[in-house]
Formats: sequence, structure tokens, C-alpha cells
Amino acid sequence: MAVAFFDPRRDEGAVGGDLDEAIARVRSSGSLVLGPEVEAFESGFAAFCGVGHCVGVGNGTDALQLLLRADGVGPGDEVLVPAYTAVATWMAVSLVGATPVGVDVEAGTFCLDTSSLTDRARAVIGVDLFGHPADWDAISRFASRHDLLVYEDAAQAHGAFWRGRRAGSLARGAAFSFYPTKNLGALGDGGAVTTDDPALAEHVRLLRTYGWRRRDASEIKGLNSRLDELQAAVLRLKLARLDAWNERRREIASRYLAGLADTGLRLPTSVPGAEHVWHQFVVTHPGRDEMRARLAEAGIQTLVHYDPLPHLTLAYRADGWGEGDLAVAERLSSEALSLPISPHLSDSEVDEVVAGVRAAAGF
Repeated sequence: MAVAFFDPRRDEGAVGGDLDEAIARVRSSGSLVLGPEVEAFESGFAAFCGVGHCVGVGNGTDALQLLLRADGVGPGDEVLVPAYTAVATWMAVSLVGATPVGVDVEAGTFCLDTSSLTDRARAVIGVDLFGHPADWDAISRFASRHDLLVYEDAAQAHGAFWRGRRAGSLARGAAFSFYPTKNLGALGDGGAVTTDDPALAEHVRLLRTYGWRRRDASEIKGLNSRLDELQAAVLRLKLARLDAWNERRREIASRYLAGLADTGLRLPTSVPGAEHVWHQFVVTHPGRDEMRARLAEAGIQTLVHYDPLPHLTLAYRADGWGEGDLAVAERLSSEALSLPISPHLSDSEVDEVVAGVRAAAGF
């Protein structure tokens, strides 16, 4: 049996005829960008995250850079970022002219190791990696002691909790991506900023459309980063199903944890206080590449997140980063393998993955 890592047709099929109705509603409305669908989604997603404000934007990278821009983070500033994350986290810092400073991560959760933080920066970005919240208590304590701005990259954590609070409400402002593979995914690109600060939300709203409060009257220098009506309509449909889909991801993760417990693989962990939403299920093994090849031969698709890490890409090697600078993250990157965990997988497909991994690992 072939098992795909992600099949967008299943995601769309899970919302049935409602998807066609939503598309037809947008087509007949005469409003295609930043209209009533976006406003309704912003209101609903803010309530879901437990914050006062949501601002829809073009993608997750823009969401993060707009937060930074709104607070005046820019040239001459350093921003602490986890070593183990998508390059987009680092790029958002670079796009505003600031300097990303890599911080190593904890081997168990892949999230930022707060014991490695330095006070020399202007801000810190915590990443809720693979659906597991960062240690927001420790990040907040450190930032408070050293007067740092704190931002949450929640692009992989739609619906996750940290000590009873939703991802998206754990910092001064949070950035979400709605790329199709996310737990809450659109039919294309999309993103959002969430915050409880009305002034910050209003500043982001100005920045997302050329600094306009009214057409052509730019009050500040802004970008063009807008969520369109079609994506907002799709996201509204899927938001109503998100908690159920996340629960299915937890069921699949439990099945993997039980089925792979005796294989010698390092399995993902969840710390007390965190409610994981399993955007990815990532195992580590020194023979990762060989194991992945065997799984591919068996028809089981896997992915590697992330190799190379941001600091080892050509873009950041040019800034002086190199091998050995962030040792824990680099070891994890060479061993990590992501298994399929779409909520639309059947139990038989999950069992097929377990059997395939056990065989590939020599069990």
C-alpha cells in the first residue's frame, strides 16, 4: 500500500460540498480581497486563539516581518531565533534589516533551549515547532529580565495549548501560516497576525496595504500583503473542523508512539503543560537517509525538516555561520525524519507506516 505524506485532495474532500458553496459565494459576492470573508475569518480566528485581534496577511513570513516592522525592529537590531526552524523564521528577521542570532534547541522537543539565550538582542522569536509549543514561561521570564520584545512563530501550531492558553496568545504578537500543508491550511498561501494589543494590530493593518487607511492615502511606508476572500472562506470552513482534526492527529501520534516504542528510534516527546497538535511526527535515527530510502521503496513517503538548517544555507553562511556553531540542532537535522500524519489517514495506513518503519529500522 502506498502512503502519501500529504494529499491536498483529501483535505478538500473532508469539507465536502461546503467547499464548492464557499467558492461560489465568493465568486458571486463581487469582493475578492480584504472583504467580508476576511473580516469574518479574522473575528473567528481571534476568538479561537483567545486574543482580541487577528489581521489576515499574504503568508506566514509576511506575518512575522510585519510584526517586527510594526515595533520598529530593523537595521542594527539583533533578534534571537531558534536554530531548528524553517528558514522563513530567519528570513523574516533579515527582511526588516535586522540580524538573526541563532540559538540552539532542546533535543527532546526541538524547541528553543532557553538556557542558551543571550541578552544582547532587541527581541526573541519562539517557534512552536512541529505543533509543540515552546517553553513560553522561560522565554517570558528571560525577556522580562532583559527588556526584550517577544514574538511567537505559531505557523505549525494551530490549536496547540501552553498551560491552558492557545498558540497565538503566548507573546506580544504571533505569526501564523495557512500554507496548504498546515493543520489549518488554505488552497494557496495565506497568513495572519494575532495579538491582544490593539495598537499593534492597527499598525499591522496599515503595513499590510501600503499604509492605507483609505485608498491611495499612504500614512506610512507599507507592503502589499493581503489575505484574499477565497482563502478566508476556505479557512472559515476548516476552522470549524480544526479541533477534531487535531484530535485525529493525536490519535495517529499515539498509534506511532506505541508501535515504534521498541525500535531504537528516538521518538518525539511532549513536556508537561504542552498540548501538542502534531503538525509533524518526527523521529530521529543515525541511519536516517538509509531508512528513508527503504521506506520510499515500500511506497511510504517521508520528508526531512530541515536539512540544511537556516544557518547552514548559502544565504546565512555568507554572514559567517558554519558547521559546529549550533551543535544540537545540527545533529538533529542529520537524523530527523518526518512520518505521514495527515488527519485523513486511515488506521490501516498508519499501521502500514508503523510496519514499514519497523522493517526499515531492522525490526
